[in-house]
Amino acid sequence: MSTLGPLSRRAFLGGTAAAIGFLVVPRHILGGEGQRAPSEKLGVAGIGCGGKGDSDVAGMASENIVAICDVDQSRAAGVAKRHPNARFFRDYRVMLQEMEKQIDAVTVSTADHSHAPASMMAIKMGKHCFTQKPLTHSMFEARALGEAARKHKVATVMGIQGHCGEHQRILCEWVWAGILGPVREVHIWTDRPGRWWNTQGMDRPKDNPPCPPKLDWNLWLGPAPERPYHPVYHPVAWRGWWDFGTGALGDIACHAFDGVFWALKLGQAKSFEVEAVHSGHNGETYPKWSVITYRIAARADMPELKLVWYDGGKMAERPKELEPDRKLGDNGHILVGDKATLFDSRIIPEARMKEMQAALPPKTLPRSPGIYEEFKRAIRGGEPCGANFPDFSSPLTELVLAGNVAIRAGKKLAWDWAALRCTNVPGANAFVHREYRKGWTL
Repeated sequence: MSTLGPLSRRAFLGGTAAAIGFLVVPRHILGGEGQRAPSEKLGVAGIGCGGKGDSDVAGMASENIVAICDVDQSRAAGVAKRHPNARFFRDYRVMLQEMEKQIDAVTVSTADHSHAPASMMAIKMGKHCFTQKPLTHSMFEARALGEAARKHKVATVMGIQGHCGEHQRILCEWVWAGILGPVREVHIWTDRPGRWWNTQGMDRPKDNPPCPPKLDWNLWLGPAPERPYHPVYHPVAWRGWWDFGTGALGDIACHAFDGVFWALKLGQAKSFEVEAVHSGHNGETYPKWSVITYRIAARADMPELKLVWYDGGKMAERPKELEPDRKLGDNGHILVGDKATLFDSRIIPEARMKEMQAALPPKTLPRSPGIYEEFKRAIRGGEPCGANFPDFSSPLTELVLAGNVAIRAGKKLAWDWAALRCTNVPGANAFVHREYRKGWTL
């Protein structure tokens, strides 16, 4: 396990995603023997090609897909068929070593517990990195990836496509123009887990069914502690298990917190508190439901914020401004400002929205061509991705995963965010990172 020295979080968080302060100079732009010109296609490798990995490789398919890697050949079969000239690997470590000269960038779309080791190896080798959300399994890993990306000057982005969307930019423009007034409360809820996976609250299975022949279970485990294969882990249901996933919070909050994190400048806070109420957990799986309350210190021109997350069927209270015939829905968000309340990107009630139309600000933020196009542009020396690791996705992931630390610690936690340290419950710091299984490193 590697360690980081003291970090300058002021540099680490230097502003919103609209004001990013480093220049990416890809190796194939610098010139030199064996390096490609900017006009040539990038060599891209996909790490994890089933499920979301399929669409991530597809998003980069206008470039040259030179390699694909998946521990489960059956899950990767579709991608392999569409890219017959790409070499297939099961172990990303072997792939990166053997094809170092052919690979410019990677997509990382594995289970959560393998995001950081795979991404870090690629970054240290100078490869540009697209990693699915949540960026990492632990808070420490998120900090480490952000620092490594800055050090190695590679283009990076976390797979939160919504960050490129119109609604996130409008939210920022409205908040910064004072349309809502100071925002003091945010409520966000999701329908996860439930119908999406049902392993939360489950004990470890005692039976030992045979492992599918096309799945390399040892490689799937990667840095996680050894245990026998079982279909309650792979595929998809791994999200509910502490060793592999990050629960409903990790699955959705990087999406759901995104616009709030950006608009309310949460990355500039020096400290926060977090407390979790939940159905209980057994040390194996996440709770069946949880309500997690963050209190984030005042920052820049923003007041202290109460941010509440709900999952597993729990929901925010219905706003008094909401019309009787409108439902909260299975997923949603509410921002409560001194001047107005926003529900799912609309001021409520609707009559108030219509009244305020004339006061809505003009569009001031640059619009995005989409997450994969942002990534390709950044690799070729253009402006960094909005959701790049150092300036946005790493601190966003740290904040999100602090909620899982609160679940495990069972107490209200106070955080010195710059130091990445819980100040009031020393034992909680044991959950900031995890030990890797022998043979795996960050």
